[in-house]
Amino acid sequence: MEVRSYRDLKVWQLGIEVAKEVYVLTRGFPKHEAYGLSSQLQRAGVSTASNIAEGHAKDSTRDYLRHISITLGSLAELETQLTLAESLGYCTEGETAHLMDECAKEGKMLHRLQSQLKAKLGSPTPNP
Repeated sequence: MEVRSYRDLKVWQLGIEVAKEVYVLTRGFPKHEAYGLSSQLQRAGVSTASNIAEGHAKDSTRDYLRHISITLGSLAELETQLTLAESLGYCTEGETAHLMDECAKEGKMLHRLQSQLKAKLGSPTPNP
């Protein structure tokens, strides 16, 4: 399948799904977390798909790579915040397990995309 838009990217589509699941999860958080951890989780979730889209829209592969790197950082943030929310009792392991699996899947997809972009630039790709 030809990629004409960031919307065609499976990694972007997964990012959208993860962001939606984060919003559903945080609905059950305590009201006093509306501007705290809930907001942080939502922003990290939205950031993953947003940075993929922004990077894809850039004119340079280097800019795209930079945005993929930012996306990987946002994904690590999201996983950390999910762990914290669970440890604070705002959600259960059962509620976060699927999201953590989706984050891991998205991370693998992002690393593959990063490797492809680095190859396009002629950069060596480290073995993770």
